[in-house]
Amino acid sequence: MENQEVLSSYNKALRINLDAAKYGTFAEIGAGQEVANWFFRASGTAGTVAKTISAYDMTMSDAIYGKCQRYVSRERLCAMLDHEYELLIERLREQRGESTTFFAFCNTVRARGYNDTGECHGWLGVRMQLRPGGEPCDILCHIRLLEKENMEQMEALGIIGLNLIYAAFYHRDNLERFVESLVDNLTDGRVEVDMLKFLGEDFRFVDNRLCSLQLVQSGLTDAAMFLPDGEVVQPAEALYKRPVALLRGSFDPVMKLHMDMMAQTKSNFEDVLDDPQKERMMTLCEISMNNLLRGGEVDHVKFLDRADAMQALGQTVLISRCPEFHRIASYLSRYTAEPIAIILSIGLLNELFKEKWSENLAGGILESFGRLFKTELALYVYPWKNRSNGELVTAENFKVVDHLKHLYQHFLDNRMILGIECGDQSLLRYTGRDIQQMIAEGTEEWKDLVPEEAHKAAMHLH
Repeated sequence: MENQEVLSSYNKALRINLDAAKYGTFAEIGAGQEVANWFFRASGTAGTVAKTISAYDMTMSDAIYGKCQRYVSRERLCAMLDHEYELLIERLREQRGESTTFFAFCNTVRARGYNDTGECHGWLGVRMQLRPGGEPCDILCHIRLLEKENMEQMEALGIIGLNLIYAAFYHRDNLERFVESLVDNLTDGRVEVDMLKFLGEDFRFVDNRLCSLQLVQSGLTDAAMFLPDGEVVQPAEALYKRPVALLRGSFDPVMKLHMDMMAQTKSNFEDVLDDPQKERMMTLCEISMNNLLRGGEVDHVKFLDRADAMQALGQTVLISRCPEFHRIASYLSRYTAEPIAIILSIGLLNELFKEKWSENLAGGILESFGRLFKTELALYVYPWKNRSNGELVTAENFKVVDHLKHLYQHFLDNRMILGIECGDQSLLRYTGRDIQQMIAEGTEEWKDLVPEEAHKAAMHLH
């Protein structure tokens, strides 16, 4: 995105305060009333703030918004938006509804407490009219507060909440600008935004999968996720207490080979799970930004084609900017303590043992593998057939460089690396590039190598 002037937080609040068409309510639970406070600091507060409230006591909060299982959750945020927006409209629509776009801003946050080491995070949302008298739309996001001290977290929350409101008013027609403005006036490493969602009839043309992609592309989060139905989800909610099987790939196009890799791993992975774990197990198809950025820029249409194909096959999609295996392992283990299976080809296994992926680590490749296998994680390796001599290369006969062969044998002996079989060895005859070439040349043979549900997407990709 081209460099554009970034207004200070004070000037953002002032601009909103001076905009007579915007009027609303602020409800904040946890970490003070730091968002509303910005509007009180700026002049003209009465032009924006109809009411502020902070129902910290659980009994008071339940009496106002109803009971819920978790107080820092999307469920609680939506209950707050429902209540505050309806009350605002009920009391002020007749008086100023013809000239005002009403809004309600709400957040529910878990900030650092006394002797507290738990995850600090929050849900923020704006319910707003885009025109006077119009039906409301929602913009929801989930953040992680990365500062160690409570006061610093409160300050960061106030700034990002103000940025969300400002972007909702003035940047909603430019997704890249919207996303990147969320961290205006915040230095790197203070907050992470791992979910953003637009809801409502006036946002019907917004594809929330592109919101997920933009969060990762702009560096606001390491990864974002959406389900087979396209629903954007917050990773901590989706992965909580679930064993995970993750397949890394470019999926350009999605192939029957990918589905066989997933099926074979699932069969083997279930052997180490008990029955409740088997029921909770989640499979993920991960696309890294490295793959999406081949060619220099992300093609949003092609990205959606790939996503459509994987979703049509019932897969949950994870977009990440974690090319190193130990980074994606750390990301997953942040949200689940259950077993993790990472599925990979012989080609990726070979990459894993290259020193370049651990050049930024003081302990080199040993530290890389130490981080990778720190939790209950195993690599499930799918075979490859050598075209020149027909040899089937498996995890068991894979050759690593001499100085690492004892390390590799240690991983095999301790079942940290496991070989999986190929359900149909004819699938090993062709690579994704071969299929791309077949499609480009108009050869019909590719249709036998790509699931029928992914044919349309494969044609669009090439």
